[in-house]
Amino acid sequence: MRCPDCAHEESRVVDSRTTGDSIRRRRQCASCGARFTTHERIEQRLPWILKRDGRRELYDREKVLHGITLACRKRPLGPGDIEAAALRVESRLEGTVECSTREVGDAVMAVLREMDPVAYVRFASVYQQFESVQQFVDAIDPLREDG
Repeated sequence: MRCPDCAHEESRVVDSRTTGDSIRRRRQCASCGARFTTHERIEQRLPWILKRDGRRELYDREKVLHGITLACRKRPLGPGDIEAAALRVESRLEGTVECSTREVGDAVMAVLREMDPVAYVRFASVYQQFESVQQFVDAIDPLREDG
């Protein structure tokens, strides 16, 4: 691990803590003494995504995080909640070799529906390309029935 201050390659671990799905390590550079933090996470085998035009690309966590973040904007949810939502989406997709963009979108919608109904409707309106007020009503009615 290179020091962000001096680019020296040797550092020692000062502190390690488990944080959910990762290990947070506090390090100190052997050369300049600067302290910095690293996060280690187990690399999951996530699926290839089959796009609507037939292309295939690797699952991109940042795209899912971006979509969830936009849907949750100005909602009472913190970065930890958004990160947890992305992890739940990934756990729903884990084990599949290939899935469609529709399956990814449906997984995001399911997680958002459990987490925050307003974020769910926001995401659904963009993802499903709502064009009328009736489509919003159709998305909200099941939420009313759930309580």
